[in-house]
Amino acid sequence: MELSRRTFTGLAGTAALGLALAGSGGAATGTRGPRSVPTGPPPPPPRADGRRHRIGSDGYSLLVDGRRLVLWSAEMHPFRLPSPSLWRDVLQKLRAHGHNAVTVPAPWNVHSPAPGRHDFTGVRDLNLFLDMAAEERLYVVLRPGPYLGADVDAGGLPGWLTAVDGTARTDDPEYLRHADAWLTAVNSIAVRHLFTAGGGTVLLYQLEDGDGIPADDPARRAHLARLYAKVRADRIDVPVFHGDGRFGGRAGGPRTPGFRSDAGHDRSGHLTDLARGITAYSVRTVFGGTSWGWLPGAGLPASFGSGAPIDEGRRPTPDMAPLQQFGHLVRTVPDLARLDPVGGTRAADERLTVRHLANPDTGAQVYVVRNDSDEEVRSMLPDTGVEVPVTVAPHDAKLLVSGLRLGRRRLAYTTAQPLLSMAAGRMDVAVFTGRSGETAQLALDCDTQPEVLRADTEPAWSYDRGRLNVVAPLGVGGLGRILVKGGDSDVPLVLLFADDATALRLWPYETPSGSLLVYGPALLRSAELRGSTVHLTGDVVIETGVEVWAPRGITSVTWNGQPVPTYLGRAGSLVMEGMMPDAPAVTLPELGGWRRRGGSPESEPDFDDSAWAVADRTWSHSTTPVPGDGPVLFADDYGFHYGDVWYRGRLTDTRGITSVSLSYSTGTHGLLMAWLDGRPLGAHRMPEPDGETAGRGTWTATAVFDVPQALRTEGRHVLSVLVRPMHHDGDEGARNPHKAARGLTAVGFGGGSREVEWRIQGAVAPDPVRGPLNNGGLHGERHGWHLPGHDDRDWRAVDFPRAERRQGVAWYRTEFRLDVDPDVDASVGLTLEDAPGRAYRVQVFLNGWNMGQYLNEARSRQTFVLPNGILRTRGSNTLALAVLSDRTTLSGPGDVRLTLLGAARGGVAVRTVDSPGK
Repeated sequence: MELSRRTFTGLAGTAALGLALAGSGGAATGTRGPRSVPTGPPPPPPRADGRRHRIGSDGYSLLVDGRRLVLWSAEMHPFRLPSPSLWRDVLQKLRAHGHNAVTVPAPWNVHSPAPGRHDFTGVRDLNLFLDMAAEERLYVVLRPGPYLGADVDAGGLPGWLTAVDGTARTDDPEYLRHADAWLTAVNSIAVRHLFTAGGGTVLLYQLEDGDGIPADDPARRAHLARLYAKVRADRIDVPVFHGDGRFGGRAGGPRTPGFRSDAGHDRSGHLTDLARGITAYSVRTVFGGTSWGWLPGAGLPASFGSGAPIDEGRRPTPDMAPLQQFGHLVRTVPDLARLDPVGGTRAADERLTVRHLANPDTGAQVYVVRNDSDEEVRSMLPDTGVEVPVTVAPHDAKLLVSGLRLGRRRLAYTTAQPLLSMAAGRMDVAVFTGRSGETAQLALDCDTQPEVLRADTEPAWSYDRGRLNVVAPLGVGGLGRILVKGGDSDVPLVLLFADDATALRLWPYETPSGSLLVYGPALLRSAELRGSTVHLTGDVVIETGVEVWAPRGITSVTWNGQPVPTYLGRAGSLVMEGMMPDAPAVTLPELGGWRRRGGSPESEPDFDDSAWAVADRTWSHSTTPVPGDGPVLFADDYGFHYGDVWYRGRLTDTRGITSVSLSYSTGTHGLLMAWLDGRPLGAHRMPEPDGETAGRGTWTATAVFDVPQALRTEGRHVLSVLVRPMHHDGDEGARNPHKAARGLTAVGFGGGSREVEWRIQGAVAPDPVRGPLNNGGLHGERHGWHLPGHDDRDWRAVDFPRAERRQGVAWYRTEFRLDVDPDVDASVGLTLEDAPGRAYRVQVFLNGWNMGQYLNEARSRQTFVLPNGILRTRGSNTLALAVLSDRTTLSGPGDVRLTLLGAARGGVAVRTVDSPGK
């Protein structure tokens, strides 16, 4: 949410969330301090240095140790990547692509299997993640909720909270008791990583999620004030803000910088925000990962990484380009941290809007030119100093500058957006970027004509009346290079020109001995200077060269430990002789050797359910009314919060019963099946959501099944019902939406009422390694059929694809072995594909980890990423599929195969994730 420059209101008459902080020796300065902080270099990349640091702000930006910081944070969900080794891979990619911070949600439900229990071990090791972020020199914006938003089950509230007293997200004492326990647990870790004390790089702390709280909701306002007080009592002394982006002190206090807590991925949006005074950003879901197990919130249980700039397989996409460009820009051009609006500037073509800003210290002029039309627009910008037409693509924007210092020289104007400005050794380097096919034009003020050397044939230049004019086509021949020497400065200036794709291969990096710039590889992970050699590590995907603008004294280069022969290029860089080879081919095996076993014994009349819970409660904490003529059947009330739930009801007489009515409540894509004495009565699916209902959290329906004449007899009968509840509601606008019932809600009989003795069974105790969201209540899950150590030798051998018409659950298992080169980071997925008309769904288990759910009736193809660490890329793996079908159509599985999503020579060292076999 955008927060413009304005004062902030207090919370329920108490201290407001904000920067006007006390705590930890006054480490957090708030808005106190010097009246004006001049433009200057940003603070160095953060680390856990053991020193005290001060965090403050003024009306322009955050201030870190008295230096201006434009915060460019990327939201990453480590809980959706259950392989801690790969957290480092993503963090390095975020930093390399221009982000100086990472926003980290910590879901309460992932860490809390029961009241008072909080688990931060294994794939839930928050302490480890925060250590990694500090090691990778990234600030952290920590989001512990307690409510995190509707994209995770129940908004992140734990399943057990559905069955206890209290109204969530209000000042209800019972709820606050549990919320306080959660914050105590997470804050005990966070306090060790606060940047203010030098223990880590946690810079900001976000409470809750969502829009502002209405003034007529005092319970919510009091709740937020209580959480704020709790955080402060736990010695969290960094700035704290609410989920709608609220920083700041009491009403009438000093101005605070603008903050965007849900910045998007498009260039137009964040440039427009910068023009409005926004200098702190958290970009939503730059890496999302996999909604494995029962994590998903409302909507399809698909990849959460779909559409993210770093996709679910950890591969940067072209959508990363505008984020990378903006990040490097605000990190290396400090003028942008302090801008005042000027106004009064118009383009010659009215389809372009222009926002004019200026830095009061340096005099640099900034123009954000935006095109909201459906056509490319080329126009002059009168009274801006930009003397040639500017081209802006449809629904895009550009940031143009004039009067900007490029090292020791002054930029008169440019029609291309600056990407970065830095010093590398004895040279200044400036990079300009734009869309492929555009032409970059810039002018340098030069009282004395310099010497100009072209390292490439595409750029052209001329000198006239104190101006060096450069023209360079973008996207032609890769990187365009021009070296400017002499004239007004003894320090050479390298001008580089890149389109979006080329810019994604440019990697600036700061070292204690100076900055460097690398061009060519798919990723630069680290750079270390030792003697006269710079040691680079990173990834190569396709055949490429390497070019380095290095600090002084550097004469040689290594890449991933191997020497790289180089020569001195015309643009002052060290250029590799020859090329680095692409990543080697990765061969994946075909999946075969499948074994099958039926998985619905609970539907049989003689199944032993004596150990199941008796469903005989008469009251509930649920928001769903309890039917007046029957017991509580809601799954959560009996401790079954995730996955499938079985019911078995005993009747002594079905004479005269013509039908059974089963009312049930689920999330999107919920499902019910029923049997009487082992004979299928039928199945019911919730309606397919559309554009208006896709985000609906709770769906209810009543399924009516005819009772066959042959089963209308005196004597013992068993009604078996399987319900797949899907997610709990996380709607932030409702009271206790997570407490809406899941499972059966009421049962009726056509032709007369009947007394029924109900028993219920769901998931057994949570897996202590994989966590409470991994397993549901299927028979195979309860008996370990998904685990690597299960003995399946007595299962029937089968082949895929399959075509069966049945109602219930079937399990399939196989093993496969991989032998991927240890120097290769291969991202592997499991693809399921079948005719879209077949109605069935599959839970995918890899080495016992629930990788998610495939709904064939909702989509005809889906690939599930198998994270390295859980996936043994050099060893044996167990794959299990739990297939649930409703007999309305033929069911599969159809084609099931391993898919290579990408491979790079490089990567990070990956440790095997613990996957107990029994």
